[in-house]
Amino acid sequence: MSPVIPLPVTLDDRAACAATDILTRVGEKWSVLILAVLSDGPRGFNELDRAVHGLSRRILTRTLRILEGDGLISRRLTVRRVEYDLTGLGRSLLPLIVAIGEWAVRHAGEIERARDRMRLSAGPPARE
Repeated sequence: MSPVIPLPVTLDDRAACAATDILTRVGEKWSVLILAVLSDGPRGFNELDRAVHGLSRRILTRTLRILEGDGLISRRLTVRRVEYDLTGLGRSLLPLIVAIGEWAVRHAGEIERARDRMRLSAGPPARE
């Protein structure tokens, strides 16, 4: 039997839990995609807007502000544009995001089969 590893999540006060807060941020689709795009180097707002398909400019602005507020990206005003880049803290998060992505790809078939089993066991949807 493997040892129980305590998770850094409190059940009593999730709002005050640092791990829950960061997991929520990393769990946001747009945050992860923006961090991935910035892993190749600094980008301007319009470059990010073109690189992340399906993301409105309003949500891009909001997400950039949140990531900057968390210290994961920096915002720098140059002569020609505003430029966003990963901070050291943001760069240190990338291997963990990549690991989760690799895990998801590796186990996609298993997850899909489990979802299929759940759908089959639930039966047809109830009619009103």
